[in-house]
Amino acid sequence: TLFPHLIAGPIVRYSDIARELRERFVSRPEFAEGIRRFIIGFGKKMIIANAVAFPADSIFNAPLDQLTTGMAWLGVVCYTLQIYFDFSGYSDMAIGLARMFGFHFPENFDYPYIADSITNFWRRWHISLSTWFRDYLFFPLGVRGPRWRIYLNLLIVFFLCGLWHGASWTFVVWGLFHGAFLVIERLGLSAWLQRRPRALRHIYTLMVVMVAWVFFRADSLSGALLYLRAMAGFHATSAGQDYNVAMFLNNEVILALALGVLGSLPLLPTLREWQERIVREARGTSAMILEFGARLFNMAMLVLIFVASAALSAAGTYNPFIYFRF
Repeated sequence: TLFPHLIAGPIVRYSDIARELRERFVSRPEFAEGIRRFIIGFGKKMIIANAVAFPADSIFNAPLDQLTTGMAWLGVVCYTLQIYFDFSGYSDMAIGLARMFGFHFPENFDYPYIADSITNFWRRWHISLSTWFRDYLFFPLGVRGPRWRIYLNLLIVFFLCGLWHGASWTFVVWGLFHGAFLVIERLGLSAWLQRRPRALRHIYTLMVVMVAWVFFRADSLSGALLYLRAMAGFHATSAGQDYNVAMFLNNEVILALALGVLGSLPLLPTLREWQERIVREARGTSAMILEFGARLFNMAMLVLIFVASAALSAAGTYNPFIYFRF
């Protein structure tokens, strides 16, 4: 009845928690850290993911002949943030709940949108799934022998990774799309990218990931291809269209987009390190005041996130996590 892990969330192997199943230690600092982690995940889901879900769903469900280039890009950007903050938020909540009871679940995300290659992206996205496929499928298929064997194994792994999400051609194409780019990077693209500015590598990775998300989100392959045509500016819209970007950009969505972009960057760990360094370098009374101020600030932010998330949860309708459908 390990309820933090009953539904979904980090794929926890027996070896990860075997010792803690036999002997656990629950302490106030660990319980407090679990609460902090749970609140952060709660905020990711309610403040960011749910806010950008409305424009993402509305645009992807809009008539394709009404889809403009601006709408198409807004829809895929919103979905890119929605799926990350929805699923990483769920993972944070599961990890936090487990921490409260003395269990240490593995991390599932490591700021994947700062990756500078698709290979690096899969080291940061849904880590527990990618490592599970690596250990139980990729390695058993064999990694010795001709290089084409490794490339074939990668395509097989990501073909099955797509099917794992659903028995649909859109998921299969999503998986093979990622698998193909992993193969292309091994064939030389990765070495070429390493000689280019980091900004260019980052843009390349985000473009590949967002194009792949179109297949992941679309209801059909034909719909995904038409959506991509609209993103590229090749899709002619019908006269007298009823949809435009301004319909979906209200203050809540703009704020959620801004928070989503900032939250995709490792700002919180950097801020915590900065706080700890300032307190550590201070002396005497100044150190005590700075430490108290840092703790008070962190507590105030957590309370603010929790109250805002609870209010949004109470005022909104039922919004299940995206990964509950898989």
